[in-house]
Amino acid sequence: MLMERQFDHGLLPNTLADERARQDFVQSLKLYLAQKVVPGIEAVYEARVRPAFERTHGRPPQDNYEVDAVMNGNYYYRLWASLYRTAQELMWCSAAEPILRQREDMARAAVVENPVGSLELDPTLEVPRYLSAVDIHCMPGSYHGEAIKGDVTQGALYDRGVHIYGMGGLGPKLGKAGELVGQFIHDKFPQLRDRPLRILDLGCTVGHSTLAYAEMFPSSEIHAIDVAAPVLRYAHARAEAMGVPVHFKQMNAEEMDYPDDHFDLVVSHILLHETSSKAIHRIMKEGRRVLKPGGVAAHIDLCFFEDLSPFNGFMMMFDGPNNNEPFWGTLRKMKARSLLRDAGFSEDAAFEQFVSRAYQGQAVFSEGASDAGRGTWKIIGGMK
Repeated sequence: MLMERQFDHGLLPNTLADERARQDFVQSLKLYLAQKVVPGIEAVYEARVRPAFERTHGRPPQDNYEVDAVMNGNYYYRLWASLYRTAQELMWCSAAEPILRQREDMARAAVVENPVGSLELDPTLEVPRYLSAVDIHCMPGSYHGEAIKGDVTQGALYDRGVHIYGMGGLGPKLGKAGELVGQFIHDKFPQLRDRPLRILDLGCTVGHSTLAYAEMFPSSEIHAIDVAAPVLRYAHARAEAMGVPVHFKQMNAEEMDYPDDHFDLVVSHILLHETSSKAIHRIMKEGRRVLKPGGVAAHIDLCFFEDLSPFNGFMMMFDGPNNNEPFWGTLRKMKARSLLRDAGFSEDAAFEQFVSRAYQGQAVFSEGASDAGRGTWKIIGGMK
């Protein structure tokens, strides 16, 4: 099954027919695993593993760790786990082939003349160890690796890799997470809907979600930060190619140089789980600091363990040790309300919102997590 083609914004590398075929194969493999194999894991758990645990302990498993202890020896689960990890590695290999073939050409193409937005890099900024210690989600070179002057390889790799990974569920421009948060802000905070805003996107990577706000809040001034230069170069050139003015800046969201009370809306998209426990709290507090009174912070990520059943929590654990996501579980173990309270949001100003989506379907705001968490995202935040 072939997914919806990625929007060609002009920076994508020329992809040969055999290269495209390999990428399509990987995407189809990932979709097959998600739709056909994953449901069987829960069926095996309910039919065999959970009853065996109950016979031994006189009760069902109480948390994801107890499920993990008994499921890791199950051959069906181990087959899926092996295929899932293999598909992840194949994804990056297939995405990288045309990029590496054209690396220098892409670096030259990313140099923008007469930009409508801006790009400010800081060569003295140190990439935090929680991002530099491993290749996050197995992407070779992580976000910050550079081999040539003006390198944009990591940005291009992430752009194409996310398209394959999303299996069509993130839209052709891959901005689904930004669209979901933007829709939520439109619905819950109508006072922000029809006036110019100053918006800040934290950990923007290549700007997939960032650009969604230009469509939803067309009169707004949009800023976006990240710690990695290669993805920012690519993000800037991509936004310029699409005619969207964004001010990209290399900066650590833990300690921003923006003044207090500066932005109307501060957002992040699948960022928090890629940072350490200390960093998560610092980012949340900094996000609130730079908000204007009456401004809103909204962070979208996958569900917390508190939102999931023991089995679904177990399934959510996989990426931590098996997909180079060392802080995957750090965020999941937290309590959303405690995190928001520690960031400075009062109870009545804080919010949590689940967002469920079907494959290539419309978002549905819901009261709880509807599955193992991969099709249900959670928005947390608050008003200052």
